[in-house]
Amino acid sequence: MVLVFLALAVPAQAQIALKDVTGREVTLAAPAKRLLIDDGRFLIALALIHRDPVSVLAAWPRDINRIGTRTYEAYRAAFPAIDALAKVASSAGAVSIEQVVAARPDLAVFSLGGQPSPEARARIEAAGIPVVVIDFFTHPLTHMEPSLLLLGAATGASAKAQEFLAFRRSHLDAVRDSLTGLTESERPRVFLEPHAAMTADCCNSPGRGNVGDIIEAVGGANIGAAVIPRAFGKLNLEYVIAQDPQVYIATGGSHMEGTAGLLIGPEYSAAKARETLARVVARPGFAGFAAVRDHRVHGLSHQMLNSPLDLFTVEILAKWIHPERFGALDVERTVAQVNERFLTVPVEGPNWVSLD
Repeated sequence: MVLVFLALAVPAQAQIALKDVTGREVTLAAPAKRLLIDDGRFLIALALIHRDPVSVLAAWPRDINRIGTRTYEAYRAAFPAIDALAKVASSAGAVSIEQVVAARPDLAVFSLGGQPSPEARARIEAAGIPVVVIDFFTHPLTHMEPSLLLLGAATGASAKAQEFLAFRRSHLDAVRDSLTGLTESERPRVFLEPHAAMTADCCNSPGRGNVGDIIEAVGGANIGAAVIPRAFGKLNLEYVIAQDPQVYIATGGSHMEGTAGLLIGPEYSAAKARETLARVVARPGFAGFAAVRDHRVHGLSHQMLNSPLDLFTVEILAKWIHPERFGALDVERTVAQVNERFLTVPVEGPNWVSLD
């Protein structure tokens, strides 16, 4: 009789209600222990809220280019179980229903830009696998917080997600406060070229969204926003020259090996990053930019985009775009704090350099 009383006294575990960035609602009976993700950068997001992010994964796309070779090697050394994870298509490819079902996840987490079609979603859900959509790419400043909160709630790490987001929010607020009173005429024209010089044609650019949102938020004028209606697209060189950008920022990383692009990140020295950045702006047409004439040429690791680590991007872009307002901002200190408080595998650099 006592045993029966004790069993009845234990409350049933509350269900976990999730609402993704598309507004769809999903309910889990218990925290997910086997996530499927379609973007390797979601691993970095999970690392901010779990000491062992691999322990909550069933499958990932093994898109090492999105996190960098050295970072992948560090995660592999810390969490060898990453080698046993099932491989699925990345958000850059087509969703494979067969791969998703074979991985047997508790929850399938897709990118906003790579989410399954309604028909594919229905087939995945018919197999008993709930589906949610998060976004660190299209509108990072709007969707980052609800996306990380969803990952926290889904995996039983809500408190840690709230802790990191409070830290992030305090830093974003400080940047916004330092821009008080900024007028439109004080916004310099900024050309940020993702994967700069990866191919011979010019030029990749954010449009309305992606890192373009960050450029605007830190007081710059993204030259791509006027002509690219999506998060990402291309500008022709004649347009860029006519805009005469006052600040130029190239992104690159280890995925640029074998190209004429920027080599930056923990795989390289700062000197190598500057050498390759100089090569990027030596292309025809670039010498006439105000940014080149005024020595406002910078390089950024692409791995600092499209994850909650874009907090570092917000701060370094603020310093580059408005050095007069952010001279005292110490981005390296922010990195050290995130490494100490949140990450088992620390962020290593160099992840940003300036040419002069």
